[in-house]
Amino acid sequence: MTPPPSVRDAGQQVTKLIDVSICTGCKACQAACDEWNDLRTKVGHNYGVYDNPMDLEPETWTVIRFDEYVDENGRLEWLMRKDGCMHCEDPGCLKSCPAPGAIVQFENGIVDFESEHCIGCGYCMIGCPFNIPRVSHKDNRSYKCTLCSDRVAVGQEPACVKTCTTGALAFGERGDMLDLAEVRVQGLKERGFANAGIYNPQGVGGTHVVYVLPHADKPEIYTGLPKDPSISPVVLGWKDWLKPLGAAAFIGTIAGVFSHFAFVGPCGGDQMGELDHKDDSEIPGLKDDLKDVVSAVKDEAKTVKDAVKSGNAKELLRDDLKKAETVVHEKLDKTVEEKAIREADAAADKNR
Repeated sequence: MTPPPSVRDAGQQVTKLIDVSICTGCKACQAACDEWNDLRTKVGHNYGVYDNPMDLEPETWTVIRFDEYVDENGRLEWLMRKDGCMHCEDPGCLKSCPAPGAIVQFENGIVDFESEHCIGCGYCMIGCPFNIPRVSHKDNRSYKCTLCSDRVAVGQEPACVKTCTTGALAFGERGDMLDLAEVRVQGLKERGFANAGIYNPQGVGGTHVVYVLPHADKPEIYTGLPKDPSISPVVLGWKDWLKPLGAAAFIGTIAGVFSHFAFVGPCGGDQMGELDHKDDSEIPGLKDDLKDVVSAVKDEAKTVKDAVKSGNAKELLRDDLKKAETVVHEKLDKTVEEKAIREADAAADKNR
């Protein structure tokens, strides 16, 4: 099926349909993916099964998975499923990625990796409920199916869809693909597959790659397809809460250093000895100053959290370090000057 010209519109939602009921496992889609993306899958081993390669790799962005299933009537079925990125509407890989710009989601729903910004942390692998991304040991960057975003941008279908010989793969506007999926499901039900349905899990906001499954009530029989995928709360927690808290702790440490220079000075031992012999009233405004510091830390923590969400954390940290350097130099100069004045006063008192 050739997609309509409207798929070139950046704002038009697109979807790839995979009908496993008419997939023959020919692996033409694997070959087309390798050819278009200039991938060279390494030579593997014969494990006595049809899966080849056995799993996704940094150089293999899609594979055909084979499995055998015996239904409740004792009938043997050979199940085949094209595996690859699902292009979630709410992508866990994007939510877990700490590197700004490394993972992007276009308005049409395609989730793509910008490898030049990838830091190779592997968090995208943890955040993906479908276990799709793979980090290369060659360049320490993460890779996955791009849904041929370069082809889609000029109105073409993905390479795998282009080469499919049976019509198991289709691509186009999201509404059209979901309508086509409904037609395929109805056909399966008429053939006796009462539990046929569309795999478009809402736990990730829906996906821009949908399956037509004869046994939609048991997606896990299709070689590990998760039944109710969702983003782990751990992934959401570390980025939304722990990361800003860590940044706030960093800012708090800087504030503590400033407070030390302001109220104790660099020569803490000598000056603390002097403070031990003084009444609290001799330290004017100390409590008010500390309150100001705490308030400033809270404001800075909020600024850091907002910066993390907007992807401007690096610029904010750079500005903060410059400010910190300036303040430290000012405090040092002031402290040296005050120490010199104290020593001069002490010498004058001694000579009287």
